[in-house]
Amino acid sequence: MSSKRIAVIGCGSWGGTIAQVLINHDHSVTVWHKFPDELEEMKRTHHHPFLPDLVFSEKLQFTGSLEEAVFPAEIIVIAVPSHIVRPLLPEIMPYVSDSAIFVNLAKGIENNTLMTMSQVIESVGKVPEDKIVTLYGPSHAEEVSKQIPTTLVSASRSLNTARVVQMVFSSPFLRVYTNDDILGVELGGSLKNVIAIAAGICDGIGYGDNTKAALLTRGIAEMTRLGVAMGARRETFAGLSGIGDLIVTCLSRHSRNRYVGEAIGRGRKLKDILSQMEMVAEGVKTTKSVKQLSTKYVVDMPISNAVYEILFNDKEPHQAVKELMTRDLIHEH
Repeated sequence: MSSKRIAVIGCGSWGGTIAQVLINHDHSVTVWHKFPDELEEMKRTHHHPFLPDLVFSEKLQFTGSLEEAVFPAEIIVIAVPSHIVRPLLPEIMPYVSDSAIFVNLAKGIENNTLMTMSQVIESVGKVPEDKIVTLYGPSHAEEVSKQIPTTLVSASRSLNTARVVQMVFSSPFLRVYTNDDILGVELGGSLKNVIAIAAGICDGIGYGDNTKAALLTRGIAEMTRLGVAMGARRETFAGLSGIGDLIVTCLSRHSRNRYVGEAIGRGRKLKDILSQMEMVAEGVKTTKSVKQLSTKYVVDMPISNAVYEILFNDKEPHQAVKELMTRDLIHEH
């Protein structure tokens, strides 16, 4: 595939890693970053402040100007936290080409509007749905930056657009599949963060492998129930952005959401945990949205609801687990 002009909006650990992946593929890449001190450090040292193994190519361009990054990019990669996407779009859109493809990396469901990130991009940015791709999957930046074999899924209502992104991002260590169920892919990649907090709580309490296996299995069951009720396809949740992303986020030491849960399981308060974190744990905000969605679609989500009660109503974790274990006995499926 011919070289593309690509803007990466946000140079956190994942945005920075993806920018380097793309420059390695001989694309022309400009990275926009919000924080001037970190931006200058990356320009000067060609190292990422949070990922010691990530060394930036001299060819990678850094800027604090959205206009300089976006115009005339053919592909715009959104790599900021989910709650930043909406306020950032009006600042980006004046410089966007009509033919540009948006690639969303942000994982989350907006509070109150209950929109996925592609829906926010379409609604706020007035971007045609066939020009929006969401790229999700089990992919910690700490491993991708070391070129450890990883798989992702490029999801769009337009399979042709999904295939363009598939070709742009694929490499010998990064294999990208396509999917036209963008809603299911986004729900899977967002809902799993809530289950990962639950997994961390179990780790913090000191539960074992039996508990974790049960949590993942029942977690994917309730994720799938909600997704199907919202119009997504059941099989999507058996894929990379469903069970794949759930496994890596619940088990990995790199997972910020699992870390938050573990700290809570050890007795710490959410406010104190978040105040000491440099990076965003998307699952905390998503837990509020999932609570609203489960009510709106009348879907039973006992694990997610337990996480909500622990995070926002100070329910004691042991008590939440006891209530989960003593609910009415039912058929597995």
